[in-house]
Amino acid sequence: MHLVLQQFIDAIVSAEDAEGFSNALAETASALDLSCFAYLALQSEEDRKPRLISTYPTRWTTHYLDKKYQVIDPVIRKALQSPEPFRWGIDFRSQTSSKEQRRLFDEAAQCGIRFGFTVPIHDGHGPISALTFATDESRPQFEKCIDSYTRVLQLMAMYFHAHVRRKLGHERGLDGIRLSRREVECLEWAARGKSSWEIGCILGISRNTVAYYLENAKEKLGVRTIAQAVTHLAAANRKKQN
Repeated sequence: MHLVLQQFIDAIVSAEDAEGFSNALAETASALDLSCFAYLALQSEEDRKPRLISTYPTRWTTHYLDKKYQVIDPVIRKALQSPEPFRWGIDFRSQTSSKEQRRLFDEAAQCGIRFGFTVPIHDGHGPISALTFATDESRPQFEKCIDSYTRVLQLMAMYFHAHVRRKLGHERGLDGIRLSRREVECLEWAARGKSSWEIGCILGISRNTVAYYLENAKEKLGVRTIAQAVTHLAAANRKKQN
């Protein structure tokens, strides 16, 4: 466990975007036979989607956010009440009081999410977050890991959350699309005519890493060229000033 924890810490420290954080936690979860996970961070503004970093099936996470299930999710509601980690399973469905909540559990089960271990994160800096490890059935290895490493998993969740908040908390929204701090920085320098190599020197990262952030920004904005992405950024800056 010591080696797994050290590798997790190293990966989290070097992560710069949501994909990096997802990969870091996915590798650790795999090493512990914990199957899939979901980190959900509620936002201060009610109309903003929660931040979600997850290896759950995409069709489920997209549906979950579109339906705003975080508002009625019994797991999130329980996480709001106490900072203590807890397990949940199919018995949660029988405890729910509304048709919508029962439908949520049924739909989650269809995507292989039936049992889980959730760590609520109350850090005093805003709405709560929660990290959940889930599985399609109550597997012995899953249960053994939870029994043996409950407090370690709680510390990992808090560490993960702290680094995500610090590194991704300054994301910019362009027409409702979130760009990471690094993606915005690379676009801003590209807008000044800097090449990927020059941007890398300025930010202390490799040219390939700069290219990676610029490609991510283009994909998120739905454009084909850096110039078009820069135009989006400039337009957003003008709106902000006005």
